[in-house]
Amino acid sequence: MHMQLPDPASTRRPAAVPYKRIATEEAFAPPEMLDIYRRMFDAPDVDPGFKGLMGFYMSSPSDRAQHIMRCLTDLDALRLQHMDEAGIAMQVLALTSPGVQFMDTATAVSFARIANDFLADAIRRHPTRLAGMLAVAPQDPVAAAKEIERGVTQLGIHSVIINSHTQGEYLSDPKFWDIFAAAEANDAPIYLHPNSLPANMLQPFQEAGLDGAVYGFGVETGLHALRIITAGVFDRFPKLRMVIGHMGEALPFWAYRLDYMHRATVKSQRYASVKPIRMQPSDYLKQHFYVTNSGVAWEPAVKFTQDFMGMDRVLYAMDYPYQHAVDEVGMMDNMALSAEDKKRFFQTNAETLFKIKA
Repeated sequence: MHMQLPDPASTRRPAAVPYKRIATEEAFAPPEMLDIYRRMFDAPDVDPGFKGLMGFYMSSPSDRAQHIMRCLTDLDALRLQHMDEAGIAMQVLALTSPGVQFMDTATAVSFARIANDFLADAIRRHPTRLAGMLAVAPQDPVAAAKEIERGVTQLGIHSVIINSHTQGEYLSDPKFWDIFAAAEANDAPIYLHPNSLPANMLQPFQEAGLDGAVYGFGVETGLHALRIITAGVFDRFPKLRMVIGHMGEALPFWAYRLDYMHRATVKSQRYASVKPIRMQPSDYLKQHFYVTNSGVAWEPAVKFTQDFMGMDRVLYAMDYPYQHAVDEVGMMDNMALSAEDKKRFFQTNAETLFKIKA
């Protein structure tokens, strides 16, 4: 099937539409966090995936890297200009990957609060243009749970961003489940966003240049989501909701095989770690997850996922500033959807999920 790809250099302003375009996976970085990263790069034990990803963006003279670093730290004039040029009414902001998750525990806990206050200040400056997700430090699950409660009750931010693994550890480990308990108690969905690959997974991807957004991110984040499902997290926390981007990190397209092989693996008793769960993996995807199309401006993939997940569970995202192609907005506007379903995709699903006031 032919795919229309946008011209990355195009700045053609999308047409006016009868709905608000809310972009739901848009990154930012307080300048102080980048200073912490610079100090971390010099450490002898710096994580190779972290250094290979953020070390590149923060040092490369390429136009792409310079654009990303300039846009990450601007939550005012430049960002609003880019939103206006793309016809984006509102961004839901998330602390850029890896956020605080490669920091030492004390620094991570402290800076998560700083980042959330920084975000809340930006939202107060631009309340009709910006919303956000709370950063937490999974390194200290109890502190992370407290920060979720503070963010919801004091800052008015109603969702959480976690950038996949934390120093090679996954939320499927029950030691992290205070985070799920707090998210469920505060009705705060968790957005599971990609991270650079953990050290024990990196080499075969990196040697082929496939460790980043081109492939490795989706593989690792999809793995993380599946670990959460198969660990029985949603059986333990039945009201917990999660979000995954990039068209569900391909999991909707694998649903049949995931169900079949999980059922076969449980029956075979091949792995002590694979225990029965109450539903099929695909049922948890459809009942507990929401999917954004961040970085995938492709109508067949969007429509398949809407058919699989339901119209109320698929949302628009741009993936700014890592993917900032204005033509993609028009491509999504032109999808063959009813006016009602198009409004759900661009606007009302996001308003409901992230508790954005219309």
